[in-house]
Amino acid sequence: MNEAPNKWMIALTVMLPTLMVIVDSSVVNVALSHIRGSLSAGIDESTWSITSYLAANAVVIPLTGWLSRLVGRKRYLILSIVLFTMSSLFCGMAWNIESLVFFRVLQGLAGGSLQPISQSVLLESFPRSQHGIAMAIFGGGVMFGPIIGPLLGGWITDNWSWHWIFFINVPIGIVCVLLTLMFVFDPPYMKRMKMKIDYPGLITLAFWVGALQMILDRGQGKDWFSSGFIVTLAVVSFVAFGLFLILEYYGETPVVDLHVLKNPSFAIGTAVMFFVMMNLFGSIVLLPVYVQNLMGYTAFLAGLVLAPGGISSLIAMPVAGILVSRMNPKLIAATGILLVSYSTYLMSRFTLDADFYSILWPRVVMGVGMGFTFIPLTTLTLSHLPREMMTNATSIYNLVRNIGGSFGVAIAATILTRRAQFHQARMTEHLTPFDFSYLSEEEEISRILDVQGAGSWFSGDGGGGVIYEQLLRQSSMFSFNDVFFSLSVALVLMVPLVFLMKHGDHGDEPAIPPAE
Repeated sequence: MNEAPNKWMIALTVMLPTLMVIVDSSVVNVALSHIRGSLSAGIDESTWSITSYLAANAVVIPLTGWLSRLVGRKRYLILSIVLFTMSSLFCGMAWNIESLVFFRVLQGLAGGSLQPISQSVLLESFPRSQHGIAMAIFGGGVMFGPIIGPLLGGWITDNWSWHWIFFINVPIGIVCVLLTLMFVFDPPYMKRMKMKIDYPGLITLAFWVGALQMILDRGQGKDWFSSGFIVTLAVVSFVAFGLFLILEYYGETPVVDLHVLKNPSFAIGTAVMFFVMMNLFGSIVLLPVYVQNLMGYTAFLAGLVLAPGGISSLIAMPVAGILVSRMNPKLIAATGILLVSYSTYLMSRFTLDADFYSILWPRVVMGVGMGFTFIPLTTLTLSHLPREMMTNATSIYNLVRNIGGSFGVAIAATILTRRAQFHQARMTEHLTPFDFSYLSEEEEISRILDVQGAGSWFSGDGGGGVIYEQLLRQSSMFSFNDVFFSLSVALVLMVPLVFLMKHGDHGDEPAIPPAE
C-alpha cells in the first residue's frame, strides 16, 4: 500500500484544469470582434463559438458519473484534459468559423466533466469536518474564473492575438496531466467497470440539454416562441426530457442515476442553487450593460465595478469554510442568500445620478453573500451523501447550477426588453402638446440650444429630441430596476427551503483510501 497523497496537492491538481475550463467559458467573449474579423464571419456566426461550447459543456456534465465508472475516473480525467488541450490547440489554429465552432464543441465535451470530477475528488479527499474548506477551494476557483477570464482574454488579444487565448491552454494542460498522474488515484468504487451502454439515455440527454441550452442562448434574439426555430427546439427538449426521466429512472444501467434526487436535502439544495445562480448571472450580465449604456462608463470602468465583488467573494469563502465546521451551516447559508437578495434589491434602487461607489457597494455585498451561500449550501447538499454516489450527485448539481445561470441571463434579458417597452409607452403618454410642463421644458431646451449656437433649424425641434432621449434613458433605467427587483424577490423566497435540509454529525470519515 502506498501512502495517501497530500490532500492539498490533490486540491491543486483538480482545481487547475477546472479553472482552465471556467476561464475558457468567458475568455472568448472579449475576443469575439477580433475572431469575427480574422475569420470573415458575421456576428451571428461568431457567437456560435460561444453557444456551441456551452451546449456541449452542458450535455457532458450529467454524464460525468457514468463515464467515470465506465472508463475509470482517473483515466477519464486524464483523457478529458488531453482532449481539452488538443482541441484548444486546434481552436487557435482554426482556418474558418466552421472549424472553430467544431473544435469549440470538442472543447466543451472535454471540459464539461472537469468541474463535477474536481468537486467529488475534493469532497472525498478531505474529511467531512473539512468539507467547508474543500468547497471554499472549489468555490474560489468557480468565482475567480469569470473574473480573470475577460481580463486575461482582453490583455492577450490586445497584446498578442486571439489565437493565444487558446494556445495558452497547451502548457497548462500538460502540467495538469502530469499532476494528475502523480497525485490522483481512484478509490475502489470508482475503478473501471464493465457496463451496458445506455444508448437511449445518452441520446435523449444530448437532445434535451442541447436543445434547452440553445433555447436559452438564442431565445431573446429570436423573440422566443414567435420563432419557428425556438418552437421546434422547445418541442424537442420537452419530449426528450420526458423520455429521459422515464428511461433513467427505470433503467438498469442509467447514464444519470436520478434516484439520488430522492434524498430531500440534495433535491432542495440543488433547487436553491438554481435560483442562486439565476440571481448571480442575471445581475452580473446586466450591471456592466447598465453602467455603460446609461451612465457612459468605459469598458474598463465597468470591469472595475464588477471586480470588487469577485474579490469580496474570494475573501468571504475561506471565512465561510471555517464557520461551516463550527456552527449550523443552515444559518450561514440563509444569511448569504439574504445578502445576495439584498444586493440585487440595492441595484433595483439605482438612479441615473448614482455615483461610482453607490454602484460598487451592491457588488461587494453580493460577493460576500455568494461566499456565505456557496460553501454551506454545497456542504449541506452533498456532504452527507455516500462517497460512491458523489460523482453522480456532483454531475447533477453542476448541471442544474449551469442551467440556472443560463435561465438567469435569458429571463433578465427578456424582462429588460419587455419592461423597457412598457415604461416607454407609459411615459410617452405625458409628452403631448396639452402638457404644460412638457411644453415649457421643450421651449427652455430649445432656447438653450439656440444660445449655444445650434442654429434655429435645429434648436426649433431639438428640445423635443433631447426630452425624448431622456425618456428613453429613464424608461431603460426603470426596466433594469424591475429586473433586479424580480431577481431579489425570487431568491429571498428560497430562504425557508434551506431550513428543511438535513444537517447532522456524520462523523469524521477518513479521506480517500490510499492507492494500492
